[in-house]
Amino acid sequence: MAEAAPKQRSPAAPRPVRCIVKLGGAAITNKGELESIDEESLRSACAQLRQAMSDGTAPEKVRGMDWSRRPGDPADPVVDAEGFAGMAGLGLDSNFVVVHGAGSFGHFQASRSGVHKGGLHSTLVKAGFVATRISVTSLNQEIVRALAREGIPSVGMSPFACGWSTQRRNLASANASQIIESLHAGFVPVLHGDAVLDESLDCTILSGDVIIRHLAQLLTPKYVVFLMFMEYMTVLQLTQMQYFSKR
Repeated sequence: MAEAAPKQRSPAAPRPVRCIVKLGGAAITNKGELESIDEESLRSACAQLRQAMSDGTAPEKVRGMDWSRRPGDPADPVVDAEGFAGMAGLGLDSNFVVVHGAGSFGHFQASRSGVHKGGLHSTLVKAGFVATRISVTSLNQEIVRALAREGIPSVGMSPFACGWSTQRRNLASANASQIIESLHAGFVPVLHGDAVLDESLDCTILSGDVIIRHLAQLLTPKYVVFLMFMEYMTVLQLTQMQYFSKR
């Protein structure tokens, strides 16, 4: 008996997004130290995001979703299964997209190998492509974990893995179906600048700013917020400021 062909599912129409947030790499990493996260700044940014997402019904107690053991931590993760089971909902408007910069992650590997210039025939560039993606995806995982510890249902998404590519460094293919479906399912997609394939150069670097520009055109968010070195304003305050609005 012939095996049935996989069912083709058309992506749902884009859901109106409340906010796209850019976490600047310099704001969440220690730029002068290779692959070093500014843990305090990252925790603060994630707490601000949770505050901005709250719909007023969120419980005071934050139930974390990072149930994995951290490197070097001998203790098993705390899983509040009963607490989650008893919740009617998270009390969060998860209709957000997060895009983060690389900061002290990825730049070293990309610059040493020349990934941004292309040329995968070079073994150095090919090795650098791999090394760059290892670095930026490791940062992405840490940011997803930090958001999850704040009870935000976030999922990491790499442009390379989603099939995004460029043509002479200009965005050529940007399949957003996984992003859209994740939003419809109630998740917060977390994307990042990435090493991607290029139709003319073989490969290059796709920046987070280009990703945001494309997603803003596609998803038409009410707000686009860039969180850099904001010392006096929270994400919640920024989303209430009209000059950040596209409408």
